[in-house]
Amino acid sequence: MQITLRKATESDMDFLFEFRDLTMRKYLEQVGMPTSRENYEARIRYQFDCAEIIEYSGKPIGLIKAAYCLETNMWKLIQIQVHPDYQGRGIGESVIKNLLGVAKETNTTVQLSVIKTNPAQQLYSKLGFIRIEELEQEFIMICKP
Repeated sequence: MQITLRKATESDMDFLFEFRDLTMRKYLEQVGMPTSRENYEARIRYQFDCAEIIEYSGKPIGLIKAAYCLETNMWKLIQIQVHPDYQGRGIGESVIKNLLGVAKETNTTVQLSVIKTNPAQQLYSKLGFIRIEELEQEFIMICKP
């Protein structure tokens, strides 16, 4: 399986809008979070400089955004999404494990938030993330590899 990451660019915006709708609409609607184009754009553009496209044999199939915060000595896993046709193949797990490897080497923690109805929680727990806070629509989870 040939999985690569590349920096996201403005030319990826159409893909990212469609991709967000495909992968997140269901979970956003389940908890009453907005699904307008404006909300999608705000989420896509948030920390866009950290966005990387996950590719399989050159085809875009996912997105990861992770940013390091010096003040808290913590990595924030802002977004990780894999196209439904490629889920269950270990792709998201592999990409997250790479981030956890960096965190372990640098003695840092990784934090993420996950919508309460999103089954990705199971993967995060499997990888060692634990819930530290419950918000109205999301759980905050951390992993100290």
